[in-house]
Amino acid sequence: MQLYSYLTGPDDESFCNRICEKINNGWELYGNPTLTFDGKSVIAGQALTKNIEGEYYKGINLKEAE
Repeated sequence: MQLYSYLTGPDDESFCNRICEKINNGWELYGNPTLTFDGKSVIAGQALTKNIEGEYYKGINLKEAE
């Protein structure tokens, strides 16, 4: 099955570390990153996908797929 996750947060080192952690746990970047401005700071977003065995079910814990 293919899992999908979309991370958002301030465009800073912490956000980049969260993306790196996902990539190093088997997730792959999906599409281009997004950027927006909330009036105070730049907010980044990045979609990621991961293929794992099994079938999708509502309520699957994406943290367990790490």
